[in-house]
Amino acid sequence: MLTQVAKAVPNFFTMGNLLCGVLSITFNMSGFIEFSSVFIFCSAIFDLLDGRVARGLKVNSELGVQLDSLADIVSFGVAPALIFHTIAAPSLLTSLAFILFPIMGALRLARFNVKPTIGYFSGLPIPAAGLPLAAMGFFSYSNAWITLILALLMVTPIRVKKL
Repeated sequence: MLTQVAKAVPNFFTMGNLLCGVLSITFNMSGFIEFSSVFIFCSAIFDLLDGRVARGLKVNSELGVQLDSLADIVSFGVAPALIFHTIAAPSLLTSLAFILFPIMGALRLARFNVKPTIGYFSGLPIPAAGLPLAAMGFFSYSNAWITLILALLMVTPIRVKKL
């Protein structure tokens, strides 16, 4: 019984990540961009804690890995892209950046789930790409080129050391 509870604890943090991502989208749709951005930063805290708690309790699970990726695509892929789209001036470049950002994030997450790495990430982790967009959104700044570069960095073969 106690081991079942221990296995569930990291997933509560992952669900906190997902909840904050959904709240970010909700606040964005209601016009509260700054709050929307803050919820992405809250997602990052939950995302940081879920893995550490799982390792600390020694309860890593395949379910947890998949749930974490699903939460991350919402919190660090879709939510930041929506903030960017909300404040950016309409253009073909803006549309391209808006579309590519979550797609490249999903591809990066799927690639990691299929072929995990130890000690490093291959490509920029999706939280590291989503948080700059959230920060830009907090200050009502958008830049399609930065968004595109972050999207492409997620799928490049560069190695990024794990925290």
